[in-house]
Amino acid sequence: MAKNRVMQQTTPQTAPPIPPDVTPWSLRAWPTLLWQAENGTFVKFEHLGTRVSCPLGGAEPPAGQTVWAAHAADGDAGMAWDWIQIARGVVAMTDPMSLVTNLRMVGAEGCVLTSQQSALVLNELVRALPWQSEVQRALHAANN
Repeated sequence: MAKNRVMQQTTPQTAPPIPPDVTPWSLRAWPTLLWQAENGTFVKFEHLGTRVSCPLGGAEPPAGQTVWAAHAADGDAGMAWDWIQIARGVVAMTDPMSLVTNLRMVGAEGCVLTSQQSALVLNELVRALPWQSEVQRALHAANN
């Protein structure tokens, strides 16, 4: 059985660029990285792109996906999720339990966390990102 190492949560100075055309579903193909959930130090996630997939001015509110990634010593970490505009200037995650990521959270005892336990940690990561301003920027660009 291959050993998985816990992701070191530092950003190397000479990290190769992450391809900007990463799609949300392609993150599943990235190598799995184990992440120590209790460690409060996180790598810096960068915005790779946001898509507006529902047409503006239609019957449905604008919605789409946003993709974020980070370099770590053991590889690249990526996260993506769906969003929806719930009011002018207000966007929210469509389903906080449906993040797409290659991260697997590891608890203090060294066991991989359940999807519900992991969702809590992943949503804290999302909450710390300026993702809503990036979505607003994409909505503005789609309007022009």
